[in-house]
Amino acid sequence: MKDLDLSELDLSTIGSWPSAVKAAVVVVMCLIVLGAGYFLHIQNKLDELERIQAQENSLKSEFEKKQAKAANLDAYKKQMKEMEESFGTMLRQLPSKTEVDDLLIDISQTGLGSGIEFELFKPQSERQIDFYAELPIQISMLGGYHQFGRFVSGVAALPRIVTLHNINLSSDKDGNLKMDVTAKTYRYLDEEELAAARAKNRKRKR
Repeated sequence: MKDLDLSELDLSTIGSWPSAVKAAVVVVMCLIVLGAGYFLHIQNKLDELERIQAQENSLKSEFEKKQAKAANLDAYKKQMKEMEESFGTMLRQLPSKTEVDDLLIDISQTGLGSGIEFELFKPQSERQIDFYAELPIQISMLGGYHQFGRFVSGVAALPRIVTLHNINLSSDKDGNLKMDVTAKTYRYLDEEELAAARAKNRKRKR
């Protein structure tokens, strides 16, 4: 066996090879088969396992997020209800189209009740913004600091929303104080106006 020359081995006479040689050949063949099986089958399975594990982690993370949202669902519903109630309260502070004239009278009477004298009280053109319309009013009035203060406080106390912008105080040659201001009031759009606004926006996007 020690003097065996591998070059003398012939595959056609494999049956007559020494037992040790045949055993060695069997071992080598087994290793080749196992290696081929690993690379052709097991490696693919391992790659697939890694993909499944990564997918499992992703699904687990997504499940935990959804579970957290589900746990807070009641809190979200409560918060939504509070927001709807708050929005409804704010919306009720916006006059309808038919109430705007009354609101303009309220602003004018607030000024007269404060002791000021109107030089100009001129409503401007409406400007539609989303679900409401903005109505600016250009006002010029004469009076004193305390009278102007009472006017501003009275406007703030009105049940409808009125905001004051671009306030400018000046005095004439006789020392009389003049205040120029833009008052803005708002009203909500009715369904027909909202539909017309949506149609107009769709045309602009085309």
